[in-house]
Amino acid sequence: MLRVANLHAFYGKSHVLHGVDFDVAPGEIVALLGRNGSGRSTTAKALLGLVEATGEVSWEGAPLIGLAPYAIARRGLGYVPESRDVFPRLTVRQNLLLGCKPGTSRASSEAGVDRMVALFPRLGERRDTEAGVLSGGEQQMLALARTLMGEPRLLVIDEPTEGLAPQVVAQVARALVALRERGIGVLLIEQKLTIALEIAQRCLVMGHGQVVFEGTPEALRGDARMRREWLEV
Repeated sequence: MLRVANLHAFYGKSHVLHGVDFDVAPGEIVALLGRNGSGRSTTAKALLGLVEATGEVSWEGAPLIGLAPYAIARRGLGYVPESRDVFPRLTVRQNLLLGCKPGTSRASSEAGVDRMVALFPRLGERRDTEAGVLSGGEQQMLALARTLMGEPRLLVIDEPTEGLAPQVVAQVARALVALRERGIGVLLIEQKLTIALEIAQRCLVMGHGQVVFEGTPEALRGDARMRREWLEV
């Protein structure tokens, strides 16, 4: 389980997170919602050791704050940033292989590629295509699949549906549900309510660097004041 308690994060002298508390259980999708600037992406970066942070972040009982990002990844946390960050001059297959854990055998690596193209058939069609010429939706699938090649037990994914066509959004949603069914926890960072309310078991709403709401999707649907004050643009 991921446990976050009294998490504060900073960019230099700028204090961005102000005592964030939540948890994510194995096989649970938790949606972290909020407007731009609310602290959602900073929360993800704090979990992965990418910004200065204080407080408690623990995974399966082991503390994470102070560890290097690569050490956190090796403990079983995967991160798909909003920027996607594919390697544009490498092919889809080469990008996927870069996601493997150190020491993974060639046979296991190729088997992992086969699993990813089964999950995202479009990547199979583009296996030998350079990532830089893929569409935005294809790059999002590739970024997600590359992270899954490392076999994370918790996936932190930031704005996976931004700018994507509805059919691609639906495919990403199906992939996240498939992860949940395999017992993998997912922290889904989103601005849009649609996908979050469809697939999450719990929703967190952030505002001004704090969690201002925690509850089920049904509770959030029924709280018009909360949506109006903290989510609607």
